[in-house]
Amino acid sequence: MINFQQSCEDYRRVEQAIHYLEGNALRQPTLAEVAGHVGLSEYHFQRLFTRWAGISPKRFLQFLTKENAKALLASTSVLSAAYETGLSSPGRLHDLLVHTEAVTPGEYKSKGAGLDIHYGFHPTPFGECLLALTERGICSLAFIQGGDRAGILDCLRRDWSNSHLSEDSSRTSPIVDRIFSRSLRTSLTIHLLGTNFQIKVWEALLRLPPGAVTTYQAIASGLHSPGATQAVGNAIARNPVAYIIPCHRVLRKVGDFGEYRYGSARKKAILLWEEAYTE
Repeated sequence: MINFQQSCEDYRRVEQAIHYLEGNALRQPTLAEVAGHVGLSEYHFQRLFTRWAGISPKRFLQFLTKENAKALLASTSVLSAAYETGLSSPGRLHDLLVHTEAVTPGEYKSKGAGLDIHYGFHPTPFGECLLALTERGICSLAFIQGGDRAGILDCLRRDWSNSHLSEDSSRTSPIVDRIFSRSLRTSLTIHLLGTNFQIKVWEALLRLPPGAVTTYQAIASGLHSPGATQAVGNAIARNPVAYIIPCHRVLRKVGDFGEYRYGSARKKAILLWEEAYTE
């Protein structure tokens, strides 16, 4: 079982390192320089990083390059065959079997009227998160940025504005353990509030094989809507269940990692952590 509190602390240093590399990419800083920036010796940075990701800092530095992003895309098919097998089928993310349940049109219109939602704040390998549950499944997983718990909670309240929210970390903690475990095969249900098109996009992302990446254009084509790239991008930006629905695995066609709702550093960290696990 992962020590999520320790992993959360490690991630803060990893995020610092990624930001430093992004800001100094043109001159390719040495490993010793990156380690010094995060306040560690090269030896201790190597130990910390290997503990967090399971791979060496050298591999980490190689992973963050634009050339690597292009290589990831080049090694991944368009995945149209996967999409054709049926968007409503359960998808896999490593050993996580994910089932989706969408709200009904009436529930979408009522913004969760009559629903009880329990939420909690928890450490994860990528910093603190908010996890929220309805009786039918996970309705939100969002990463906290800059300690702004209130802002993330406000987003949950806006999405499910007519529901009753209550904090209950005893309910949500076991679910966080299952989501981020690297050794436990588990099955989860996510309860999605979105339009029909948004849900199709989110389900398409769930069909990505472990370790695969894709592009906005490939998803649009897989949905038989090649001209809907912008709409796909908007749906991805509205993904209510981060990490489980792997919107971090969508790269730009030009071979750029692209932006992420929870910061580009976190996107790269998640991709790297998953890549190490897949390898």
